[in-house]
Amino acid sequence: MSMQLRQIGDLVKVVRAVANIAATAGGTGDDTEVEGTIFDRAAMGHPSTAVLAVPYTATLAEGETLTIDYTVQEGDESDLADAATLKTGSVVVATGGSGGSTETGCLEVDLKTIAGGRYNRVDLTQGLSAANTDTAALSAVLVYAGMDRLPQ
Repeated sequence: MSMQLRQIGDLVKVVRAVANIAATAGGTGDDTEVEGTIFDRAAMGHPSTAVLAVPYTATLAEGETLTIDYTVQEGDESDLADAATLKTGSVVVATGGSGGSTETGCLEVDLKTIAGGRYNRVDLTQGLSAANTDTAALSAVLVYAGMDRLPQ
């Protein structure tokens, strides 16, 4: 058995994938795709794996939901003109409790980036099932690991 005597920060690279997003049900930001930042995996030592983390807070009426749709893209062009889908999904992450509630959490999606292109981008859409009352806020980070050299 071997033991690594390193801090976790020496082994991963955390990047802000999508800026803060706010939405009101049936209004601003609801069901609107937000395009994230493009990252150069080569500049990070070609990470072979990542976790997409999407922290959220939502104020929901009883039985109403927050859904997060995500698409992680990969490609070899720096502007991702050649973008292909690495992983996509749609997850109901929160449901309003009795009488309505504020729900918080973090959606985590495991990614295998080793066979992907040089560049990655995350696109997010938040969807609120209620009309005009519920609100949500979220952002996203990518946590890359498995580099051929440690992050700088």
